[in-house]
Amino acid sequence: MVDDIYPRFSQSEMAGRRRMIEEVMAEAGVSHLVAYGAERSGSAVPWLSEWPVTREAALLLTPGEEPHLLVQHYNHLPNARILASRCQVDWGGPSTIDRLVDLLATRLTAGQRVGVIGPLRFVDHQRLVDGVGDLTRLDSAYQRLRLVKSSEEIERLEVAARLSDSSVKAVRDQVEVGMDEHQVAAIAESAYLSEGGTNHIHYFAATPMGDPSQCVPAQLQSSRRLQEGDVLFCEISAAFWGYAGQVLRTFTVAADPTPLFVDLHRAADAAFDAILATVRPGAHAAELVEASAVIEEMGFTIYDDLVHGYGGGYLPPVLGSKSRPNLDVPDLTLEEGMALVVQPNVITHDERAGVQTGQLVVVTAEGYRSLHDVPRGMVRIA
Repeated sequence: MVDDIYPRFSQSEMAGRRRMIEEVMAEAGVSHLVAYGAERSGSAVPWLSEWPVTREAALLLTPGEEPHLLVQHYNHLPNARILASRCQVDWGGPSTIDRLVDLLATRLTAGQRVGVIGPLRFVDHQRLVDGVGDLTRLDSAYQRLRLVKSSEEIERLEVAARLSDSSVKAVRDQVEVGMDEHQVAAIAESAYLSEGGTNHIHYFAATPMGDPSQCVPAQLQSSRRLQEGDVLFCEISAAFWGYAGQVLRTFTVAADPTPLFVDLHRAADAAFDAILATVRPGAHAAELVEASAVIEEMGFTIYDDLVHGYGGGYLPPVLGSKSRPNLDVPDLTLEEGMALVVQPNVITHDERAGVQTGQLVVVTAEGYRSLHDVPRGMVRIA
C-alpha cells in the first residue's frame, strides 16, 4: 500500500485489474462495461476505481478511454475525486441510470454491446435495456477474477486480519459478567476504530452451558446480559478499505466448560485441523468436505457454512458438511493466492448447543498460511 493520507493500491495493480476486466469484456463480445454499486454494496466499483460505494456509484469502462465514475450524493463528490484512481468523477445527477444512458449514447455504435456487473435493481436494469439495448451480465466472470488475490490484496487482508484479532482479544480481555451483547459489540468495535478499521460483521451468541438454546452466533445483538456459566461464541470481521479478516472463537464465562462443550470444541478443532491439512494448490473442494467427516464421526453436525472463499465477497467454494450440505460441491480446485475462511461451527443434532472456531487463511505453494494470530482454543473469560 502506497504511503498516502488514504490507503491506495499501486498504479500497476490498478492497471492490471483493468487489463483483466478488458479481457473479460473481449471474451464476452462487450464494448462497454457498467460496474454498479449501491448502499455500500457492489465490489467491482472499488476494485476498479478505489472508490468505496456509499449511496450509489456507477463506473463506465470503455477500452481506450478514461473510466467515468458517477457518484451519489452530490456532497460525496469531493471525497470521490480524491480517492478514485485515474477516473473522471462526476455527480450522477437526479438519476445515475439516466446519466449512464446519456453517456453510453455518446459512445455506442451500431452492433456494440454493453456489459454490467453489480446489484442492479430490476427497474434500473430495465431502464438501461430501454436506453442501450440488451445487457450482458458479467458477474460470474468478474467473480472468477476475484478468487486469486494479488500480493497487494493479501497485504490489505493481513491488515484487516490484525484488526480483527485485536477485536477478539479485546472481547476476551474486557468482557464482564452482567454486560449485554450491545456492550460486547462496543468492545469489539472500539479495538480497531482508531486504526482505520470499520465493522464488517460482529456476530455473537451467549447461552447457559447447562441449558443451552443457541448453536450459532446471531447477526443482531440482543439485550440479554452475560451470566456466570454462559458460553459466548463470536464471528468477528474488521474491515480495512474493502478487505476484511474473519476470526471465530468460543469463550466460557466465569466457569470451566461443561463436558458437552469440551466435546463440541474437540470436534471443531479436529475438523479445522483436518480441513487445513488438505488445503494446497490442486486440492479439490470435495476433499475439504471429506476432511470434515470427523464431525459426524464424533456424533455432531454443523449449522454455519464449513468453508467459504473470501476477500472481495463471499466467494466459492461455499461448502457444507455431509450431514448439512450446502449447495452442490463445485468442480473447483484450489489455487495459490486464494483466500479461504475455514470455520467448523460444530453443533448438537437438536440445534441447542454449538461452538465456533476458525479463521482466514491464504493458499500457498506449500499449503496454507493463516492471516490471524489470536490463539485458538476455548478460553475461560470474565
